[in-house]
Amino acid sequence: MADTTTYPSLDSGRAQRKRRLAGIALMCLGLVSLCCLDATAKWINRTGDPLFTVWARYIGSVLLTLAFVNPATTPGVLKTKRPGVQALRSLILFVSTSLGFFALQHLPLVENTAIVFATPLIVALLAGPLLGEWAGPHRLAAIGVGFIGILVVTRPGLGTLHPAAFLALGSAVCYALYAILTRMLAAHDSSATTLVYSGFAGVILMTPLLPWIWSTPVSGTAWVLLFATGVFGTLGHWLLILAHRRAPAPILSPFMYSQIIWTLSFGYIFFGDWPDQWTFLGVGIIIASGLYLLYRERVRHVDPGTSP
Repeated sequence: MADTTTYPSLDSGRAQRKRRLAGIALMCLGLVSLCCLDATAKWINRTGDPLFTVWARYIGSVLLTLAFVNPATTPGVLKTKRPGVQALRSLILFVSTSLGFFALQHLPLVENTAIVFATPLIVALLAGPLLGEWAGPHRLAAIGVGFIGILVVTRPGLGTLHPAAFLALGSAVCYALYAILTRMLAAHDSSATTLVYSGFAGVILMTPLLPWIWSTPVSGTAWVLLFATGVFGTLGHWLLILAHRRAPAPILSPFMYSQIIWTLSFGYIFFGDWPDQWTFLGVGIIIASGLYLLYRERVRHVDPGTSP
């Protein structure tokens, strides 16, 4: 006779695995959307003002977000316990986006993404003074190796370093601060509230400048792509939020490096860019150091009395 006994622990384990797999899938889809945002912005900025693209990205993002997450559908969504931190986070995200869009005017997608991959390294450095999470010798070594990878990608002093690389690095620093502020807000405001406030700084700061930064798109396709920046940005961040609801960050974080597949593909298909062997080597070094940082983070939080 077949055994029809049910095992709740097995069922719960399967359900947890399904949730984690769903989280990984959402994470990857969110990263694809953000890669589409970068490629779209790079395409538009070949003929338009990057600041106008930044405004379009934020006005589209805010309108799209408020269409689904607003006081009517989500009562109390605009109430925040940390308005100052929300405002600062929104401002830093705006600066990060602006620097990134200017960098994309001049850098290949892969090189820009490789520099942005420094974000986890910068977060590990800044977490000490800002969050009291000081990096130990192993993590500091990984951070140092990661920055060597950035030097391999940019190769300063060899005539290959474009000044826009500093803009990309500035964007990564700002995004690291944005990530830290997001962690600080998690204990006080809901993810929906934080999402709504994300685009306010971009709209408030850029809208008064429209007469000076307005850049009329040259075709109907350009108009569609301009609107798509808001869609890709909003969709990407929302998918990442959904992913983190289903799986813990240590499981999801390694998949952020899947972006390199899409940036390689988009860069080659749409812009004819293919990186040289030094860029591939530098990207590999950065990814390896980032993965080691994640490994050290997991080791640091494992109970010493618990078997692996």
